[in-house]
Amino acid sequence: MSAEFDTMSAMEMRRRIAAREISPVELTRRALTKAEATQSTLNAFYLLMPEQALAAAKIAEDAVMKGAPLGAIHGIPFSAKDLMAVKGVGYASGSRTMKSNVATVDAPAVERAKAAGGILIGKTTTSEFGCKPVGDSPLTGITRNPWNLAKTPGGSSAGAAASVAAGITPFALGTDGGGSVRIPAAFTGLVGLKGQFGRVPVWPTSATPTLAHVGPLARSVKDAALLFSVIAGLDRRDPFGVAGPVPDVLGAARASVTNMRIAYSTTLGYARPDPEVVKLTDRAARIFEDLGCDVELVESVFEADPADLWTAEFYAGVGIRLRSFMENQRDLLDPAVAEVLEPALSQDMRDYYTKVFARYALRENIRTFFERYDLLISPVLPVTSLNVGKNIPDALDDRNLVSWVFYTYPFNLTGQPAASVCAGIAPDGMPVGLQIVGRSYCEDDVVRAAAAFEFTQPSGYNFRKFGI
Repeated sequence: MSAEFDTMSAMEMRRRIAAREISPVELTRRALTKAEATQSTLNAFYLLMPEQALAAAKIAEDAVMKGAPLGAIHGIPFSAKDLMAVKGVGYASGSRTMKSNVATVDAPAVERAKAAGGILIGKTTTSEFGCKPVGDSPLTGITRNPWNLAKTPGGSSAGAAASVAAGITPFALGTDGGGSVRIPAAFTGLVGLKGQFGRVPVWPTSATPTLAHVGPLARSVKDAALLFSVIAGLDRRDPFGVAGPVPDVLGAARASVTNMRIAYSTTLGYARPDPEVVKLTDRAARIFEDLGCDVELVESVFEADPADLWTAEFYAGVGIRLRSFMENQRDLLDPAVAEVLEPALSQDMRDYYTKVFARYALRENIRTFFERYDLLISPVLPVTSLNVGKNIPDALDDRNLVSWVFYTYPFNLTGQPAASVCAGIAPDGMPVGLQIVGRSYCEDDVVRAAAAFEFTQPSGYNFRKFGI
């Protein structure tokens, strides 16, 4: 099958499958072949599922040929991150401590994507329990960025981003507890969408249940919206699930942004971005003005950096899951992860709950902030992609394992919908992400702004062919 399928959108695949112009079996074979061929360079997959994928593709193809009703992503290959359960296959969460674990159920998002006709080809790599915003773990080694194999694709949805950027599948399922969909989307020039907390069900229970989201990574906003529309909606197994109708994100991708009120912040009040990153996000802000939006520069969105609030919550959850290993088999863990879990586990209860209540105050402050604005835009990250093997940029070595990302974790604390779209290419040849944050429950606003911005970019701006 020709290289055109490396860049073909899921929307186009859907149309051509329904028209019997392309075959789900051939699409799946091509995706599996490319995944296998790039595993030695990209290392995007924890495991592949060729037998299961081809069997599902054959069923999907038979349905097409019989003229049966087709699902929203019928016959289209996708992958799922190894922080998500897939029934009958390994569920290690990127950790040697879980290498023998096998899931007994499908996570709701996996279940829904399959039910909509999607073909799951495998599980993608993650940093250990999603604890690092870069793409390596002791279990799976280093995952690399298709733009430059010396660079990380980001994390913790590392393999999901690498595989989509390299054209293996048009979209993938990732998770986001502090930016883990938006960060790799930014480093690989993709679209990453984190819905409202609870909009996409998370189950079995995450190690970070009050922060975790599931969301799509894709090469276009419409493709991300398509997959999001399939996986979103209440599932009663998730105690935080959002009831009520899901916003029409596919329709929003075609809507005007004229007169939207946008706050633009380069620092959120505390971040330290590279000037080249700011140049590209400044350019994005001007584009929104050209599109008819009212854009206001607002530097101090937060009174203080909420990193300590996020760290207390996220690493305490993972630490409890890994406590026995921390105490008895620490050598199995990523040393950087073990180091950051230690203080989280030793938190005083009074100090921890002081941070819990500070988080609720933060949410209220941001709710009132968004009474004045429809959207907030900012960089996704302060820098372009790091070299593989590094956990923290040299210029930000005073920050911890996650706090150097600055921009993403606040909106896991607040639970608001947020997306990353490609703002442009920095002088080092690597992509820069623009973060678009919406009011609570307003994923449609986020998607329509992301789609409008994407439409202004030159053809192929968010993607290039990779010789790997």
